[in-house]
Amino acid sequence: MALEKELETYKRKLPDLAADEGKFALIHGDDLVGVFGTYEDALKEGYNRFKLEPFMVQQIQSIETIHLVTRLIECECLT
Repeated sequence: MALEKELETYKRKLPDLAADEGKFALIHGDDLVGVFGTYEDALKEGYNRFKLEPFMVQQIQSIETIHLVTRLIECECLT
């Protein structure tokens, strides 16, 4: 899975990031590179440092929001 290591790093570091909730973490491999006020700032720093190497920008949230995406298909109810 892409960015598996970065996701594990984020989950491991999350308790230490509680004071920065709402900001954005830049993660490369096993390293928390930094915390940024905006997604754009974190993304820009990621590209400046790592070019085309994989890195992850994740908003710091103690409770992860789950987004549900479904196809908006109209169909006849079979019950």
